Amino acid sequence: MQLLYFGIKVPEEFDNDHWSHMFRTWLDDMVFTYPRAKATLQSRMRFFRFVDQDLRDVSTQLSRYCKVHYKKDYMLLRSIPGIGGIVACGILCELGDLRRFKSVKHLAGYVGLAPGVCQSGDNYRVIGMTPRAHRLIHSYFVEAALQAIRADPVMQAFYRKHLGKDTKKIIIKVARKLLSRT
Repeated sequence: MQLLYFGIKVPEEFDNDHWSHMFRTWLDDMVFTYPRAKATLQSRMRFFRFVDQDLRDVSTQLSRYCKVHYKKDYMLLRSIPGIGGIVACGILCELGDLRRFKSVKHLAGYVGLAPGVCQSGDNYRVIGMTPRAHRLIHSYFVEAALQAIRADPVMQAFYRKHLGKDTKKIIIKVARKLLSRT
């Protein structure tokens, strides 16, 4: 349901991607001319709350499982700024033991944070990031890099050092640095 269809504008303080409790209360307290519109909004809010609660429950179960079965590695990953509980669980579940990789280069190649190279004879071309990647883990590290830039002064300085270049490339560099920390 589109609120603009009914002429309702979202207040400035709620106009973002995060649905705070105050925003949800604002939606619940809305008054509509047509009762079906209110019923539709209530139905969607019930669905949203169900999915939100289910996500929280699954996240809690994953964190609990990792704390029990991979306690040391989980706590080490959580100690890295930018890596939260969900990303730490994802890394442990998808990659397993990180010690199985011979070096950071091997891990970066697996995750997809290594440069792609086309080489034949004397021809040598760098094509950007390698197309061979573990896409899920790749996205985890990119998202964690965005958080690390906010939380870690070293990552902030590294990001600022490269300002003026392509922002996406800088984020990938920060993700690679974060990967080397893991």
